[in-house]
Amino acid sequence: MTIKKTTLALFASAALTVSLSARDQIKIVGSSTVYPFSSAVAEELGATTKYPTPVVESTGSGGGMKLFCAGNGLNTPDITNASRRMKTKEFKLCEENGVTDITESVIGYDGIAFAQDKSNNAFNVTREQLALAVAEEVPSKDGKSLIKNPYKNWSDIDSSLPNREIIVYGPPKSSGTRDAFEELVMQHIFKKMAVYTDKAKADKKYKKYSVIRQDGVYVPSGENDNIIVQKLTKNKNAFGIFGFSFLEENEDKLSGATINGIAATPDNISSAKYPVSRSLFFYTKNSHKKDVPAMNKYIEMFMSENMIGKDGILSEIGLIPLPQDFRTSIRKDVLAGKKLTLDDLSKK
Repeated sequence: MTIKKTTLALFASAALTVSLSARDQIKIVGSSTVYPFSSAVAEELGATTKYPTPVVESTGSGGGMKLFCAGNGLNTPDITNASRRMKTKEFKLCEENGVTDITESVIGYDGIAFAQDKSNNAFNVTREQLALAVAEEVPSKDGKSLIKNPYKNWSDIDSSLPNREIIVYGPPKSSGTRDAFEELVMQHIFKKMAVYTDKAKADKKYKKYSVIRQDGVYVPSGENDNIIVQKLTKNKNAFGIFGFSFLEENEDKLSGATINGIAATPDNISSAKYPVSRSLFFYTKNSHKKDVPAMNKYIEMFMSENMIGKDGILSEIGLIPLPQDFRTSIRKDVLAGKKLTLDDLSKK
């Protein structure tokens, strides 16, 4: 009896060891913007292969990076999606926690939409006006100092704009869309203004100024962009900030504002004519591939022409394809598991 119990205990222990050292189901976290694309590939994998549908969670780019870089164990995510490139500090966090073999995948382009309820009149805003609407501190009228943002209506910024309340529903700090908006709108504008660069000599927070006001004008609205869409249909004065795919998906309810006179369209985004365009990514933990065999098939499927090509499945739900030569080059590196380096992240 004792021998039988011992044998059963050994079998149970072996089974537990196997379950901890290998699994069939891929774990994916990260960007809410990339989430629809990642989920579409996950569903295709589950429907057409022997592998189960991966678990995809929308945690935001920043939140996804924290989870991804927390360690190498199989209790951590295999892949993280991002609507902006991995930051140097995130790469270093990964290294500190033993995540030292990462592959970066670029899947396509996206524009950051500035959208409103479709019942409103067309709205055009410059990148500078948009930055001034949401910044915590803005130049005084004489341009010699920075003051707490006094603007309540768009017409307060420029008399050519409508006398309409400024209310913006946008992504939270954990979001890659928020990071990209701060870089492409706020930092892009304020680095050219002497009042910020002069102040940066004494206080480094003004060097790449992108502090968003916290007086209720900008309302962080979580990682679920669909919630922002719902809020815009209820508050006709408001604008929302989210990825172009959500604008395209809700074109019956919403209209995008033009920025610098340029509309968010696939052609304008892919050519970078639209001022607020960015690349979309996912990052792979290569050390997991041997224990999560579905990863190779998922990555191969995601990077295929059938998914990210010009007429691919993902273009039908809002992904803007990369140029063909770039797609081919990226695909080759990704399928080879090219290791990301700190030097790579310093390149644009």
